[in-house]
Amino acid sequence: MDIRSLRYFVETVRLSSFTQAAESLHLTQSTISKMVRQLEDEVGAQLLVRDGRKLSLTDTGRIVYQHGQEMLASMRQLTLEVRDTQALARGSLTVGIPPMINVLFTPVLKAFRARHPQVALTLQEDTGQQIERKVAAGELEIGMTVLPADPALDLVTVQVASYPIWALAEPGTFQQQRTTLPFKALAELPLVLLKDEFALTRSLRQQFALAGFTPVIAAQSGQWDWLVAMASAGLGVALLPQPFMHRLAGAPLAAVRIVEPELAWQVAHIWNGHYLSHAARAWLAVCQEVLGTQLAP
Repeated sequence: MDIRSLRYFVETVRLSSFTQAAESLHLTQSTISKMVRQLEDEVGAQLLVRDGRKLSLTDTGRIVYQHGQEMLASMRQLTLEVRDTQALARGSLTVGIPPMINVLFTPVLKAFRARHPQVALTLQEDTGQQIERKVAAGELEIGMTVLPADPALDLVTVQVASYPIWALAEPGTFQQQRTTLPFKALAELPLVLLKDEFALTRSLRQQFALAGFTPVIAAQSGQWDWLVAMASAGLGVALLPQPFMHRLAGAPLAAVRIVEPELAWQVAHIWNGHYLSHAARAWLAVCQEVLGTQLAP
């Protein structure tokens, strides 16, 4: 069976028009009609009923249309996979990554560049929740977020790193010599948090609800370093993951680790469960190699 005539037939049925199929395929209407008739000759049965401008499928036509779609999808998949055999030599990959997470990935970028220098790698920055939506919609092949991801989006998630959450505040906020703070103690303290579109804030709000209290939020910001500045000025307690503790540059702050329960900032890859390119798989492999030792707090 000629794959071109099958493709023209499927497009004609999809658009319910020879004219529109011809425009879609950049061919003449006579060419489309000729190829559909050729397919009918090969099958040995009429596939379309032409009633003026109206088209409808015969019983045989329905079967050919259904299986034709499957065959064409298989051909597209084959083409993708054949192209991807060369992807690591000349491919491209865009990874969605939240601004807070990007600080972890400098060594990953360095390792990936060294191993796959011909792959054009682009990092698209956005909030974790926005990246989840883009990955689910197919706008991004792969991205990063903070767990738990939105369950309504039905994403594949693979955790790559986990760090404890710390509370930062001006000196004197916590009892002297204290190194940990029970989570429920946050109910009595004003908080400064990242904005709600950040996956970390979504996770914290879920924990507040589980603990049975509504926090007092003094301010929210889209910049973690501003949270630190506000905490240092005594406006409230900032909640940040452990990696940011090493970036405080001597700010006058008291820091305690949250316990009971111990909260974790869980960084994960996400994709929509469909096809993953070889470039994306190579990225995952490098991330696992570089960050794989960071799965425990």
